[in-house]
Amino acid sequence: MNKINPRAGQLASTSDLVDVQKLIAAYFAERPDPRVPEQRVAFGTSGHRGSSFDRSFNEWHILAITQAICLYRKQQKIDGPLFLGIDTHALSRPALNSAVEVLAANQVELMLAAKDEYTPTPAVSHAILTYNRGRKTGLADGIVVTPSHNPPDSGGFKYNPPHGGPAGSDTTSWIQNKANEFLAAKLEGVQRWPLEKALASPSTHEHDYIDAYVADLGNIIDMEAIRSSGIRFGVHPLGGAGVHYWGPIAERYGLNLNLVSDVVDPTFRFMTLDWDGKIRMDPSSKYAMQSLIALKDKFDVAMACDTDHDRHGIVTRSRGLMPANHYLATSIYYLFGHRPQWGQKVAVGKTAVSSSMIDRVTAGLSRELFEVPVGFKYFVDGLLEGKLGFVGEESAGASFLRRDGTVWTTDKDGIIAALLAAEMTATVKKDPGEIYHDLTQKYGDPFYDRTDAHATTQQKAMLAKMSKDSIQSPTLAGEKIKTILTHAPGDGQAIGGVKVIAESGWFAARPSGTEEIYKIYAESFRSQQHLEQIEEEAETIVGQALNAAVVQKA
Repeated sequence: MNKINPRAGQLASTSDLVDVQKLIAAYFAERPDPRVPEQRVAFGTSGHRGSSFDRSFNEWHILAITQAICLYRKQQKIDGPLFLGIDTHALSRPALNSAVEVLAANQVELMLAAKDEYTPTPAVSHAILTYNRGRKTGLADGIVVTPSHNPPDSGGFKYNPPHGGPAGSDTTSWIQNKANEFLAAKLEGVQRWPLEKALASPSTHEHDYIDAYVADLGNIIDMEAIRSSGIRFGVHPLGGAGVHYWGPIAERYGLNLNLVSDVVDPTFRFMTLDWDGKIRMDPSSKYAMQSLIALKDKFDVAMACDTDHDRHGIVTRSRGLMPANHYLATSIYYLFGHRPQWGQKVAVGKTAVSSSMIDRVTAGLSRELFEVPVGFKYFVDGLLEGKLGFVGEESAGASFLRRDGTVWTTDKDGIIAALLAAEMTATVKKDPGEIYHDLTQKYGDPFYDRTDAHATTQQKAMLAKMSKDSIQSPTLAGEKIKTILTHAPGDGQAIGGVKVIAESGWFAARPSGTEEIYKIYAESFRSQQHLEQIEEEAETIVGQALNAAVVQKA
């Protein structure tokens, strides 16, 4: 089990807060050394992330990445507008300005949020897809400046190509390598204009992301059912990019929606500390969500979204904060019973480390399950083609189709996931926690956890390339091992680790991309004790496989 900080769940104190002035000063003053791996551009599953304090997210990174994106656009003949959005992290505005200076100098048609508004990730994906609908040429793409729910000293920068979702590995590798070349050349070849000139450029435009996104929500959520029911629901934006979206949503659709907080503060001082004592805007964490959980009895249902509003957290009267896996399974059960226009061939998408409750609910609905590695990019094609009705991952990211069965977004959308909780409550007259409880009576009540185990860089590399034959144990927690996966059954892609499945439990092990650890995901349909046994044996089984690989290599 991960060690819980004694202050987890308590309000942040002054000593926990980032010095915003120093953070921004370091963004401009510090220069990354491309010879140091930690200071190079590195695209993970959600773009490049880092902090200006440790020279992993500074002005040079953004100038280099943006120029690389401009070259990538030319190579791919992407010449439509680029939709650019930011969240509320302190480093996001400086990074946006740096990007604008380069994009304008490269004559990119740039779509900036009207009135300098913040822009959630799903609003950027929605804008790209809306613009590209019916087009074959002049396609749009986008950039979102966000480190998602990461701590306040973090910055993030991610690219969404014309399909509207997270860029695939080929794309991110190309951009990453080209950006690092620019860093090594001390930005030689990077085109850049002064910010004032860039903003005044004829190619720089304003776009009303809020109105375009909010006006379309009735095509994916049954807003009339929510309105007519009169249910009272609370929303906490956690100081994030969607903070000014919820008011227009309530006004346009006549909803009894109560904004718990509209505070935007780059220190995020209003947050309660996460499990490790850090400020982290994670709506799936019971520690970070204490302030909303405390209000659960004031609302029929309540919800929160992370800083770029691509993740959701659902708080119910019946069960408090729902674990992300529980809400995913509940959403699947509800949607496939209330979206008749989707048709019988539309499938369910999940990541390999998400709960097997999803498998059971999907089978009960007589739907196909499409299981992929960790990363929302693996769902993009299925959403675009209308083949995947709902897709989700255990870290509380999800999206689903419009009511008519066509694509909504190809990136995670915490806003629609949150509004779906209100639709469920209004339609079924039960909150999502009660609906999930009913599902456990039919399919069992799983116990799920994610823990960390130490691994060297060499061991992590071995784990990422592990074969089925590496697992020597015939049993897992007293049961015969039925299946060992190193590739996802849905798309055949490598999962970057291993998944071991027995009759009533499983575990998956994946190396961390940023720390000297590997992550163990585990689930039991028997008991908490059985889950802990699976976790202990998982560490032993993986440890033995890694040691054997080291000996064999020697």
